[in-house]
Amino acid sequence: MRRRRRYRQQRWSGMPVLIIVGCVAALLAITYLALSFYFRSHFYFHTEINGLKVGGMTVEEATEKISADAEDYLLTVYDRDGEKYHVYGRDIDNSYVPDGSLEAALEQQNMFGWIPSIFRKNQIDVPTPMTYDEAKLDAAVAGLACFQEVNITPPENAYLVRQEDGYEVVPEVPGNQMILEKVTELVERAVTEGAGTLTLTDEAYVAPEITAETPALVAALDTVESYLNAGIVYEIADYDEKLEADAIFDMIEIQEDFTVTFREQKLADYAQYLASKYNTYGDVREFKTSSGDTIEIGGGDYGWIVNKEKEAEQIKADIMSGQVVTREPVYSQRAKVEGFEDIGNTYLEIDYTKQHMWYYEEGQLILESDVVTGNISKGNGSPDGLFKVVYKQSPAVLKGEDYESNVDYFIVFAYNVGVHDASWRTQFGGEYYRTGGSHGCVNAPGDIAAQLYDTIEVDTPVIAYYREPVELTAENCRIANAYSYVEPEEEETGADAQ
Repeated sequence: MRRRRRYRQQRWSGMPVLIIVGCVAALLAITYLALSFYFRSHFYFHTEINGLKVGGMTVEEATEKISADAEDYLLTVYDRDGEKYHVYGRDIDNSYVPDGSLEAALEQQNMFGWIPSIFRKNQIDVPTPMTYDEAKLDAAVAGLACFQEVNITPPENAYLVRQEDGYEVVPEVPGNQMILEKVTELVERAVTEGAGTLTLTDEAYVAPEITAETPALVAALDTVESYLNAGIVYEIADYDEKLEADAIFDMIEIQEDFTVTFREQKLADYAQYLASKYNTYGDVREFKTSSGDTIEIGGGDYGWIVNKEKEAEQIKADIMSGQVVTREPVYSQRAKVEGFEDIGNTYLEIDYTKQHMWYYEEGQLILESDVVTGNISKGNGSPDGLFKVVYKQSPAVLKGEDYESNVDYFIVFAYNVGVHDASWRTQFGGEYYRTGGSHGCVNAPGDIAAQLYDTIEVDTPVIAYYREPVELTAENCRIANAYSYVEPEEEETGADAQ
């Protein structure tokens, strides 16, 4: 019996501990549940809404606090350079307009998850829409320092500067000029949403109309580069003539709208340069005669002539192709031979003073003969100069004001003057031409005229010259651009004669 009683005493001696533990657990559970139900309608401890402490507050209490804080509202506006400006709620009659955001934030709060909030901050960001006086907000924005003229740097467009060897891009200057209407719009939106900060982006600024990346500007530079890659290698015997980048650059320019155009005068100048250098038409040249001496002779219509207008057009087209082309100049007249000595070694030589002519082919004398040329005493001296065979005709009828002659062979080289047979003559050479010469043509024996006609080709050079000074006044000499042509003196009228 004693042993059983002792066991019961030991069993009942542990009961108070269990009761205490149970009571504590029940108390904690009740406390947890009570606070859980409390946080069903209250924000967690250490809760901040948009920076305002609302821990333990109901929605109504938080609303009152946000409303009270509305007058102290501050919107900090940052520009793209990091400078900041302020819009104050009191300056714009700012007030909070509840929109259910706080209720929604509380509903998202887990009423049973409040324990962690005791040890950490609970930051909630929700819209806090505001109302304001629009006129006052507009004035507040317009009054910001960034809109004061002294602080404004307008943007500057990118542009091109012509340098010695190309165009340089001067980049745009962004400036800091803001668009008042756009900034006002962004501030209104920020204030309406209750935002504390607003960072302005490029959309709020007046932008340069032209930047270094503007397509038209970039395209202009690409076009110029293409043009400068072009070139012309001229095929001119005995010469090395090239049109390259330096000269091309001088011919082009970029307009304000970035169209690439040509400086027409520069094109014309280059075509003129080619003509001045390579035209041989009418040039005075040294010529070694068949007699062995060297004379100077010019005039006539033989030689190279660059077509300046068409050459300028072709230069433009070649540059626009962006390629290096090889070609000869655009000629309006060609000589028989290319190079320094464009007469070559196939030509007809007529010495009016010696009344003799020679015909050479490839440097070999084919024929020679005495001749009779134009009557000097009657003003019908034959035209001197460098000519070419214009055409040949067989037979032909020679007509003048007071004559008409039939010939078998006519080789024309200066307007209507040429070499032909003269069956009516019995002698050639000597001094006969001075008083009994022709109307201007070169009279040759029939067999010589026939041989020359059969041998000589059209465009063959004809060098005709006097060894003494003469004055040629005949109309055919003027038209033929004779070397010794002079304008005839006008006859004096009766009144002048007195």
